[in-house]
Amino acid sequence: MPHLTSTTGGATGASGTIGGAAGASGTIGGAAGASGTSGGATGATGTLWGATGASGSATGTAVRTALGVPGFAHPLVAPAQWATLARPGTPLDWVALDVAGGPGARPDPHCLAAADPLHQAGVRVLGRLDLAQGVRARADLLRDAHRYLDWYRVDGFLLDRCPLGRGELDGVRRVLADLRAITDTAHLVLGHGTHPHPGYAEHADQLVTFSGSWSDYRWSQVAEWTADHPPERFCHFVHGVPRGHLEEALRVARWQGAATIYFTDRTGGRGSGDPWEAMPGYWDEIVSRLGTGVSE
Repeated sequence: MPHLTSTTGGATGASGTIGGAAGASGTIGGAAGASGTSGGATGATGTLWGATGASGSATGTAVRTALGVPGFAHPLVAPAQWATLARPGTPLDWVALDVAGGPGARPDPHCLAAADPLHQAGVRVLGRLDLAQGVRARADLLRDAHRYLDWYRVDGFLLDRCPLGRGELDGVRRVLADLRAITDTAHLVLGHGTHPHPGYAEHADQLVTFSGSWSDYRWSQVAEWTADHPPERFCHFVHGVPRGHLEEALRVARWQGAATIYFTDRTGGRGSGDPWEAMPGYWDEIVSRLGTGVSE
């Protein structure tokens, strides 16, 4: 299931990985963090290394918020949770489907059965593609994209572990162009997990600009450049949010201008598993809050 976390520092890959502009290998290196520090300094010939990120603050804004679900456990493990998503009136923006670290090697009837009710309810289902900070081969990504489209009729893609820096932007832009060539109606979400170089916002439908713990989120700052885009362009995913702080978390998202959110009381980290794999204990409460159009 999805990581939706960002890492810094460079990485190299084999020839044919996500396109660099020049050099033999054409890989994308590690990206810089949201604080504005730069990424890896040097690398092998032909790699593209990270540029600086962004930091800052923005004024509050009224936001109509909906849920983006990073991806539950496999439907065999969590059948009731997948069924709950298709209930009428649930304020969903999209739901990510991760069959087996991607679409899997063959069609999975259980995942198709979980996705079909969402399609019928008009909810976008996105296939999760792992960019692995830029070292995945483009051919492998396109193969997985075709499988998601052919087997599960997805409406777009969540590109998890997406690079952040300016130097990697051209490579990611080419991947997005490849995906739009396959299906020009695809909804494309870049899963950075923190604020990337602002140029990424010109090429994707949405950016995940925060993915992490409540202890970090409640004191986080939004990058100033995000004020140039509407809230519908940004997603925040926060784990470890206590029930008593749910309204505060919603307030932070609205203040920072993120219209797609997912909050859970589940926790991540060593021995805790993936916090996104299960619904929060307050699912009905957050659905009720968002369904009534909570805003400021």
